[in-house]
Amino acid sequence: QVDLVESGGGLVQAGGSLRLSCAASGRIFSSYTMGWFRQAPGKEREFVSAITWNNGNTRYADSVKGRFTISRDNAKNTVYLQMNSLKPEDTAVYYCAAGQNSYDVWGQGTQVTVSS
Repeated sequence: QVDLVESGGGLVQAGGSLRLSCAASGRIFSSYTMGWFRQAPGKEREFVSAITWNNGNTRYADSVKGRFTISRDNAKNTVYLQMNSLKPEDTAVYYCAAGQNSYDVWGQGTQVTVSS
């Protein structure tokens, strides 16, 4: 069983930066994909970014391309989301997720608030 714990959220002004971390405990299969999702108040959860555990291939939502960078540290079983040039519309609870064919495991979420 895999458990995911997110950290790094907080309050930041527009244009600022935050780095989210997702620490995974348990067995991470090399075929896993690790993803970041977010959910703003009153909105559906949306995909932000993903990285494959074995070869590090990455994907981004159009809304964050060029501003967010996902990375992983295999030795630490940790995935990061570096968020730069933050906008008020990035305000949401950010969730880390993991899985092979689908995202089966989810973290508890971390709040990111961007003030204008």
